[in-house]
Amino acid sequence: MIENQWYAILPSKEVRAGGLTAVRRLNLDLVLFRTQAGALGCVVDQCTHRGAALSAGKVTGDCVRCPFHGLQFDPAGVCRFIPANGKAGQADNSRYNVRAYPVREAHGIVYLWYGDPQRRTEPLPFFGDELDGFTYSEMADHWDAHYSRAIENQLDVVHVPIVHHNTIGRGNKTLINGPRVIFEDGVLLTSANNEVDNGQKPRKPEACVIKETYLAFRFPNVWMNHISDKVRVVIYFAPVDDGHTVLYIRFYHRIIGLRPVDALIAWVGKWMNRVIERQDRRVVITQKPKASAYRSAEKLLMGDGPIIEYRRRRDALQREE
Repeated sequence: MIENQWYAILPSKEVRAGGLTAVRRLNLDLVLFRTQAGALGCVVDQCTHRGAALSAGKVTGDCVRCPFHGLQFDPAGVCRFIPANGKAGQADNSRYNVRAYPVREAHGIVYLWYGDPQRRTEPLPFFGDELDGFTYSEMADHWDAHYSRAIENQLDVVHVPIVHHNTIGRGNKTLINGPRVIFEDGVLLTSANNEVDNGQKPRKPEACVIKETYLAFRFPNVWMNHISDKVRVVIYFAPVDDGHTVLYIRFYHRIIGLRPVDALIAWVGKWMNRVIERQDRRVVITQKPKASAYRSAEKLLMGDGPIIEYRRRRDALQREE
């Protein structure tokens, strides 16, 4: 994982008022909850007293209450109450505090800060300004793959005519020109310049352009397919552990402008994207090693330029830790 980053980890709607949401993210077992005012809390899903899962407990006031002996922890992980010590014995419970993780929410997404809390940055990774006025529908799919492999798949223009030969890769455009890759304002941009192979040589990346239909990626785990001015697909890749990832796939559009019709179109678009994504999953889960690396034994092609750039910048961010 890359430290000191905001990771999109799950939809906001999955953390309901009065309830506890247990998730495994970034190799961590976590429990999320809301205070009475609706603010998010996220702590390690293990009581410091006897190791019980806090997610098996309940929300009491602004705290999560352990199901075993009733210890209560606030969103900052501070132990606020130990029933066995009585109301008069709560002077210093700090040795029982649990590890808490900073969380924020925007765009209907919960973000978790993974790293040094003192190094938190303000902006959350997304493409919010570009999606104003769009309607979307969202689905989740679980992959037995490292999140780096899932991300690289969405930057891979070489696989499209092979894996998606009967969907988005129709036309047998197996010759890969470039592609051009740009990194600006924290976003990796690229687009496919594929052609039918009639014996011509592939054009170099510098001879290619970023087209109107392009791919954009913002570290550490948010991707967008800019299909047109009216249609986009967004995926945030929530790392579960070193071998598993949840892909939250959103189909965005502004085709009609009537809410009920737009909602139906978004719902249909979401399921159409699942067909395409499942074609990818079948192959990606077979890749070895599970995680990709900038320095590896893989023999990459010119057409793998976007993947090389992703790996290079991911490696640089990891080294900054």
